[in-house]
Amino acid sequence: MKIAIGSDKSGFDVKEAVKAWLAENGCDFDDLGTVELEQVHPYYQVASEVAPLVQQGVYERAILICGTGAGMCVVANKFRGVYAVACESVYAAKMARAINNASILCMGGWIVGPEMAVEMVRTFLNTAWCQDLEDWRAANMHRFAEKLNAIEDGIYGD
Repeated sequence: MKIAIGSDKSGFDVKEAVKAWLAENGCDFDDLGTVELEQVHPYYQVASEVAPLVQQGVYERAILICGTGAGMCVVANKFRGVYAVACESVYAAKMARAINNASILCMGGWIVGPEMAVEMVRTFLNTAWCQDLEDWRAANMHRFAEKLNAIEDGIYGD
C-alpha cells in the first residue's frame, strides 16, 4: 500500500515520529510536506495537494497532521471520493476505517502525542473496511456506501 503523509508546522513533530515508524516497518510512503520548518506549508495547501492524489489512486491512504486535524480534514473532504476523518484515539482511527472506509487519517499535533499518533496510524493502516463488524452491520455499510455515492453524484453533477 502506498501512503502519503503531510503536515503543517503544528503537526511537524508528530509527522516526523510517524515517518520514522513507517520507515522502520517497511511502509511505502512519501512525505509531501512540510519537509523542513524553514519552509512551512499551511494546512490547506498540504491537504489540497495530498487529497487529489488519493482521489486519483496515486496513494491508497494518507495521513495529514495539523494543529487539531480539523483543518486538514475539512480541506481533504472537498475532493470527491476522498473520506478524511479527524481522530483523537486509536478506537476512532479503527472505526474510521471499519465503518467509514476512510482513506485519510487526520490528526492534531496539539492533541495527539507521537506515541499515540503512531498507534493510531498502525491501526488505521491495518484495518480493512467492515473488519470485525457483524454481518448485518457490514451489509448496512455496503448499502450506505451506495447511498453516499448517490449523494456525491448529486453534488458533483454526475
